[in-house]
Amino acid sequence: MSLCWNEVGETKLTGPEIVQVTSEKIEQFREKIRITQDRQKSYANRHRKPVEFLVGDYVMLKVSPWKGVVKFGKRSKLSPRYIEPFRICKRIGMVAYQLELPEELSLIYNTFHVSNLRKCLADPSLAVPLPEVRLDSKLNFVKTPEAVTDRKIKVLWNKEISLVKVQ
Repeated sequence: MSLCWNEVGETKLTGPEIVQVTSEKIEQFREKIRITQDRQKSYANRHRKPVEFLVGDYVMLKVSPWKGVVKFGKRSKLSPRYIEPFRICKRIGMVAYQLELPEELSLIYNTFHVSNLRKCLADPSLAVPLPEVRLDSKLNFVKTPEAVTDRKIKVLWNKEISLVKVQ
């Protein structure tokens, strides 16, 4: 199959001419792709800022607010997004940090990407402890019921549904 990207009617290209025309067209395509990539890169870098922490800094750890969220008596939009300040032990690579985690979070791997961390600007000794916060390995809150306060059975046409009120 011969490739011809010239004007209509110029179909009498020989071997060296078609190679030259093809290589020129490929260079034009590469240049346009490079220009487009540079433009997209400039758009993406407008909202990015380099985030770096020092060893010994305190950071807040982001937790997933979506599945299995402990509500703390609040609606999901008011539940905490970041939990208590943790000290940075070590920097791993360009965008990963190792944190000192307490015993309650020992099941979680202690290395986090910089996007999951936020600088703690307040004094870490002033942080309110949340002893009832339990996280799983994917940083989702784990919710466990304390007690069953009420039970009802709702009867429909052909089935019964058990309604349970949990504290």
